[in-house]
Amino acid sequence: MKKNTIVFAVLALTVITTFLSFKKKSAEKWQSKWVRQNADFSLTYLADEKGNTIPDFSNVGYMGGHIEIPNIKVVKTLKAVENGSSEQLIQNAIDEVAKLAPDANGFRGAILLKKGTYLIPGSILINTSGIVLRGEGNEKNATRIVASGTKKRALIEVAGTGKIKEISGTRVKIADDYVPVGAKSFSVTDAKKFKKGDSIVVFRPGKDNWINDLKMNQIIARAGTNQWDAKSYNLSFERVVTKIDGNKIFIDNPIVMAMEKKYGGGEVYRCTNNGRIENIGIENLFLESEFETDTSENHAWDAVLVDNAQQGWVRNVTAYYFGYSCVNFSDGSKNFTALNCYFIDPKSIITGGRRYSFNTTGQLNLFMNCNAENGRHDFVTGARVCGPNAFVNCTATKTHADIGPHHRWAMGTLYDNIVTDGEINVRDRGNSGSGHGWAGVNQVIWNCKAKSAIVENPWVTGYNWAIGVQGKKIKNKLGERPDGIWEGNNMPGLQPASLYAAQLQAKKIRK
Repeated sequence: MKKNTIVFAVLALTVITTFLSFKKKSAEKWQSKWVRQNADFSLTYLADEKGNTIPDFSNVGYMGGHIEIPNIKVVKTLKAVENGSSEQLIQNAIDEVAKLAPDANGFRGAILLKKGTYLIPGSILINTSGIVLRGEGNEKNATRIVASGTKKRALIEVAGTGKIKEISGTRVKIADDYVPVGAKSFSVTDAKKFKKGDSIVVFRPGKDNWINDLKMNQIIARAGTNQWDAKSYNLSFERVVTKIDGNKIFIDNPIVMAMEKKYGGGEVYRCTNNGRIENIGIENLFLESEFETDTSENHAWDAVLVDNAQQGWVRNVTAYYFGYSCVNFSDGSKNFTALNCYFIDPKSIITGGRRYSFNTTGQLNLFMNCNAENGRHDFVTGARVCGPNAFVNCTATKTHADIGPHHRWAMGTLYDNIVTDGEINVRDRGNSGSGHGWAGVNQVIWNCKAKSAIVENPWVTGYNWAIGVQGKKIKNKLGERPDGIWEGNNMPGLQPASLYAAQLQAKKIRK
């Protein structure tokens, strides 16, 4: 009896000790060797032998995070048309406000849609700077805008005109043999053509030897597979000059793909985009698409689509039943924020090109505190996406596909505190789609939770980081690929808990 008591006591003590040890371990804080937060909240970055570091994402989103999203004064108030379309009512109000003079901050004013149901058989178009479209809440019984009918389109479209134009005679070559990821400066052959405040493009040419080394001209083909073509990979990164020192140019946002002499180096030129609109807000709305069946596709596709616009936001928007997205920041979008938005119960067949809940193919865009349910690629980038871009503190449930860069080389994306019941992947997707291949480079997966994750490095040119990922690490079904940089897999307690928040705080300290 005494012996049994002793055995029991030893077993109990072992269980308790194990539990306390686990509890202590789970509560332990740790920092990544790649980014360390100092006592004064500054950050120290570890560089590899070429100088590459994790990029700084703190300048993404509206005004680069320098100011809070403002509350713009209402200049027009509307009530829904009873038993009919409200489309012309809203469009007329937008056109009326577009004629007002902008204030000192570039805003013409907000249009307030009072509580009620607004039927829209077509689209609402904002194509003038300085306009905010605001409702009285993003619940169904608040300001509800319904995309009626069977036309596939965006319900709310924010769209400028034109495209980036090179200023003739300003193009110069980058003089450095190698400009690393994370760099905010580089030397050029002649900096006299530039000054502080200039809008520039940092240009990286597509080259055949780069495609060959990346093995993207060797994708195992099936019907419809397209090998990558170098001329499609001329990449244009928009930046602003912050300082000139001799022939050295300093820029506001980091290089997110190394400029390498062996792959054609890089060039810089001043640019304009006079057709791009700015200072646009979409907020406090419940958006809904009519549909016929759960697999219908003849109905509204995007709740909010932004193209060729900068310095704006979509916040506190709930979207039900759309086929593609809640918020879609298209190619010409820049420095837009999607904040506190929801994409719920989309209606479409569940296959390619559908249910991309929160999508960007633009630059310097931020998705924060967004949620998706029953989507596919819920937080996702498209092809040839010139970052940085960031997804922060977002959640996906009932997922049907993975989160992460989707295809053909997105550069410089942060996935920070993403929680999903599905997968987060950064990988070679091979002949998926029409030959998606390597989905992304210099992607940072920070303190995310998923059922499983694949994070691989491309054969050449850059890294992908998985720091503090909670979930099963799995292999690519295509076979062996270079492993990404993994640190602290299934180890809780990563500090700082949010890389974006830490980088934003460090930026404010520097100022």
